[in-house]
Amino acid sequence: MGRLNARLEARLAHEFKDMGLIKRALTHPSAEGADYQRFEFLGDRVLGLVIAGRLLRDFPQADEGELAIRYNALVRKEACAEVAERIGLGDHIVMGAGEAKAGGRRKSAILADACEAVIAALYLDGGLAAAERFIETEWSYLIEKSGEVQQDAKTALQEWAQGQGRPVPKYDLTGRTGPDHAPEFTVTVTVDGTKPLQAKGNSKRQAEQTAAQAMLEKLGVWSSRG
Repeated sequence: MGRLNARLEARLAHEFKDMGLIKRALTHPSAEGADYQRFEFLGDRVLGLVIAGRLLRDFPQADEGELAIRYNALVRKEACAEVAERIGLGDHIVMGAGEAKAGGRRKSAILADACEAVIAALYLDGGLAAAERFIETEWSYLIEKSGEVQQDAKTALQEWAQGQGRPVPKYDLTGRTGPDHAPEFTVTVTVDGTKPLQAKGNSKRQAEQTAAQAMLEKLGVWSSRG
């Protein structure tokens, strides 16, 4: 693989020393050679770290609940896909002929995965500074677009339910995985008359907030964030 497309390289704001890293980050599993799946894992974590730091800096008065709502909106797959589409990443993904013919370059799931993989490649080639530079630039738009968090999601959902004459939403802890130092909780929220929804978080409270937000979006009470 020679130099990157000049436009893409400019958007990434990084000149790769090891072109093999970005080549792998842009290789879909349907193509021959090492693909981006392992890079996704790393890129997701790097994105989370940078976004968490940015939110702490930008919203010093926000409590954990508000930070969790903002965080989840910014690291979700839809946000990654939006960034990938905006920088034209799909045009540079190497994939099998069948996947390409099926419109793979425009599929949100593929765009999101590739975006995470590119973040990993930036991190591996240029350290956290290179990944952070890209994320700070491309996610600023999403942070601005998200606007003000309307209020605590659990409180908003409870107020909506009561306003509709429905019982208070019910939250059940339905799963816990991962080691003690890095657990992941799964919470199911149930609102009378609506199919239950599940969400995950690094704490029970965060999972509940995420589940409440997802329910509010499903009900059309809140617009989709990210």
